[in-house]
Amino acid sequence: MSELIHYSCTDGIATLTLNNGKVNALSPDMIDAFNKRLDQAEQDRAIVIITGQPGILSGGYDLKVMTSSVDNAFHLVALGSTLTRRMLAHPYPIIVACPGHAIAKGAFLLLAADYRIGAEGAFNIGLNEVLIGMTMHYAGIALAKDRLTKPAFQRSVINGEIFNPTDAVNAGFLDRVVPAEQLMETALTTAEEMKKINMRAHHNTKLKVRKELLERLDAAIELDKTIPL
Repeated sequence: MSELIHYSCTDGIATLTLNNGKVNALSPDMIDAFNKRLDQAEQDRAIVIITGQPGILSGGYDLKVMTSSVDNAFHLVALGSTLTRRMLAHPYPIIVACPGHAIAKGAFLLLAADYRIGAEGAFNIGLNEVLIGMTMHYAGIALAKDRLTKPAFQRSVINGEIFNPTDAVNAGFLDRVVPAEQLMETALTTAEEMKKINMRAHHNTKLKVRKELLERLDAAIELDKTIPL
């Protein structure tokens, strides 16, 4: 069986490549692998690049798990929200090189990163929870409200609007869009530039800037354990 998340680290840059089927569904095992890879990157004191397969970052939570039982759904959402919180407070910069579609939890991976680069193309990026009958969880609302523009937040969370990569920049899901063949090169160049950052100052500043968001997420994660999806 192939690795759910492939890890490579060269010259202080760790690349985490999601590799779980055609949509990179985020299951409990996938999130466990994600946390282990972040542990590894932290031990390597490396800037992180997260990417996926050509055409897809992630389609979100594993629907087989989400529909198997209420308890399983609650557990998976809690795991995913805790991963989001960890990414926001990670001691080294996290870059997402989004090679295509990023839907639901896939889009939340973008919102939890420090810098987001998307590939040009006919790709969908956004939060489709209300489109598939899922009430948006409090942790998701807190993160989207912090990272998206105010108009995009309303349209995305309440209406389930899906964006193309260019519009995703304007909404706040991405920071820039490049031709697909330049995606990883651009991500690596960005990571090299980020090596100029004093990582202790980066981490401490990140925690100050995101203090209120992290506190809101902590409260939301607990609240989501008791509120139906």
